[in-house]
Amino acid sequence: MTVLCLERALLPEGWREKVTLRIGADGRIAAVECGRGEGEIVRGVALPGLANLHSHAFQRAMAGLAEVAGQGEDSFWSWREVMYRFLAQLDPEDVEAIATFAYAEMLEAGFTAVGEFHYLHHDPQGRPYAEPAELALRHVEAARASGIGLVLLPSFYAHGDVGGAPPAAGQRRFVCDLELFARIREGAARAIRELPGGRIGTAPHSIRAVTPEELRELVELFPEGPLHLHASEQPREVEACRRVHGTTPIALIEDTIGLRDRLCLIHGTHASESERRRLAASPATLGLCPITEASLGDGIFPATAFRREGGRFGVGSDSNVEIDAAAELRQLEYAQRLALGRRNCLTEPGRSTGRVLFEAALEGGARALGRGPAGLRPGAFADLVVLDPEHPDLLGRCEDGLLDGWIFCAGKSAVREVWAGGRRVVEVGRHLAAEAIRARYRAVIQRLLA
Repeated sequence: MTVLCLERALLPEGWREKVTLRIGADGRIAAVECGRGEGEIVRGVALPGLANLHSHAFQRAMAGLAEVAGQGEDSFWSWREVMYRFLAQLDPEDVEAIATFAYAEMLEAGFTAVGEFHYLHHDPQGRPYAEPAELALRHVEAARASGIGLVLLPSFYAHGDVGGAPPAAGQRRFVCDLELFARIREGAARAIRELPGGRIGTAPHSIRAVTPEELRELVELFPEGPLHLHASEQPREVEACRRVHGTTPIALIEDTIGLRDRLCLIHGTHASESERRRLAASPATLGLCPITEASLGDGIFPATAFRREGGRFGVGSDSNVEIDAAAELRQLEYAQRLALGRRNCLTEPGRSTGRVLFEAALEGGARALGRGPAGLRPGAFADLVVLDPEHPDLLGRCEDGLLDGWIFCAGKSAVREVWAGGRRVVEVGRHLAAEAIRARYRAVIQRLLA
């Protein structure tokens, strides 16, 4: 058993000094004791690690490549064309190197688990690999090399648009029928069982890529594990769904499979007020990706009203244009301030905005990924993010003020040490295997962008 003695820690019941964690061989916390025991001393401010509930890891390598204005109006749809052209070059070794690099960055930035929404399945010509789950297995290896907790979410993607439209050429690496998808998911499930803390889920991509009949069948075929799908990310998507189905994506999902406990809807940006209220009242979780939603010009989800109505949410890095847990929370709050014209929107009078944001995302992320309880408590994974109290932006602060300083100022530069599943993976702000991981990534980028 590993024993860690924390100088200062945020527990579910609040801030405590001198906390001892006893960690089992499975990487989960066996006991939490107030008072210093005999074990390794962890100096700094220990927080439970956050879950990154939505990632497309391969997109990390194209960050910054879609920032030249086109001839028409740039939007998500023009960005998507750049993405299609970029991914056409990637081979399995590239995918693994990029994912490993992205996962190491996530750990350095305060994310200790990731939901990998994995829809890149086939070779550049759209042919299945000899092992249909080849690229899923590459993400498992990336998680193993980096040490991050992985929830692999193989994505079913069958059509090019709402109503079963044929896929475009750029989508050929994604598309499969239910039989092929079942083989991909089966191979991914076998691999994830060998990964400490690994978990498998299912990700029908969106109403654009999956018919209601296919969505219903997927839920019946795979009745357990997290269930994630994009919903109402773009006005054009909502309009197309109304035209074809006479209703909106969220309403169609609700009518087809229900807003169930294991469901996480990603984005939900253009939900109607009534949809937002129904989602808030349901046991489902909303996955917000504030930096990517801002980068793509998607719009602003009314998170302030959603939280007031009791809605659950977590955050994800999505396109990985920037990887920083604190920055995602900051962007979420700042977008609300811009939309509403006031400050400290996602909290209550007298409460720290940083603390409220952090705990909401902690709980929502854990719920969406289904890895067990959130926080530093028995049964939870021993995932810790340790902030440096000597960082210039944290000096003189205590308790919730440390969270405010981290989220609204210091960001990932204040992360000194990270433990994932009871194993130290970041020290002095740097991943323990950073040199080798970055060298491999650098070689891939130099070839791709030559």
